[in-house]
Amino acid sequence: MTMRELTYQVSFNTPAFLGNAEQQAQWRTPPFKALLRQWWRVVKAPQLKPPFSVDELRAAENKLFGAASDDGPEKSHRSLVRLRLTKDTSGGIGWEDGAMKQWPVGGGTVTHPEVKFPVGSDLYLGFGPIEYDKTSKSAKLGESKSSGLKRTAIDDKASASLRLMFPAEHEAALCTALQLAAWFGTLGSRARNGWGALQITQVNLTPLTLANLQKLGVTQQLTHCLAKDWPNAIGMDHERPLVWKTAAKSGWRDAMKELASLKIKFRTQFKFTTGGPGAQIEDRHVLSYPITNHNPSAWGGQERLANQVRFKVSRTADGKCEGVIVHLPCKMPEELLRKLSTQDQQFIRKNELRVWQDVHAMLDQHATRLV
Repeated sequence: MTMRELTYQVSFNTPAFLGNAEQQAQWRTPPFKALLRQWWRVVKAPQLKPPFSVDELRAAENKLFGAASDDGPEKSHRSLVRLRLTKDTSGGIGWEDGAMKQWPVGGGTVTHPEVKFPVGSDLYLGFGPIEYDKTSKSAKLGESKSSGLKRTAIDDKASASLRLMFPAEHEAALCTALQLAAWFGTLGSRARNGWGALQITQVNLTPLTLANLQKLGVTQQLTHCLAKDWPNAIGMDHERPLVWKTAAKSGWRDAMKELASLKIKFRTQFKFTTGGPGAQIEDRHVLSYPITNHNPSAWGGQERLANQVRFKVSRTADGKCEGVIVHLPCKMPEELLRKLSTQDQQFIRKNELRVWQDVHAMLDQHATRLV
């Protein structure tokens, strides 16, 4: 088997809450591998026979990335894709700890129409890893619920070398997945909100433009995407990918403030008419779950629906920071839906497309589609 090896330089454009079981920040290869697998699925799904077959995709993924079960045709075996993080010149494995032990002072606030006071943008997008300090009246790093230890983070000044080795026959798909990770990839806790925004540097990577994205064949119409309950492609409407950019800012904090403002806008356009435990299913439940003070009794506070609209902070050619928004649409999973009443199930399925179109319209007003 002919093996291929590639090396990339990696760093973060925003602090990364990426770490170990004690929620202490640490450079580790498993999250990088998980990110690679995520984008590999988007690349591989349309190439399958039949296209977008979950069973075929799972079989292909197990074959390449390894399987841990003796059930089915693919027996347990190690991954054919190997990753190594290097932090020193000797080439040793560098699972070093993150250096950020105090949250930096400052940070902006955003207006939330459902809150009586200004909301810290760091706290809004990073609640959990970031907490509110009543004494200083500012954001601080939170504590791990499992260990009680204060969290740490990887800052935007740290970097490492990421080396990949894989069978040469898989080079095209894996390189495309790495290109997508370079454009949209984030790692760690609250990554979908833009934390842990990955910066990947390598000569074969290209800038995020409409033409470069269209070459990859990873976009599908919104209606196609909403027919599947897993993120299978970057969505499109009217031949335009569901990718936006914000205006370039001087630093990551201003870029994150812009993303926080956008998220508040596209969520709060959907007004609630009921609240508290046993709340009625409404438009905003399509976006993500749980929602503070709006828990339908069938879901309670335990069910989870991940946010489909993902944020990233990228560096421009002149070193500024811009927000990137990408939507990988999919319908609400049947496992979550069937816990609702028949009436609520029908409401969700009837209104999913409209709700997401309203989100896209709001983003079109306040950000710029990819060009």
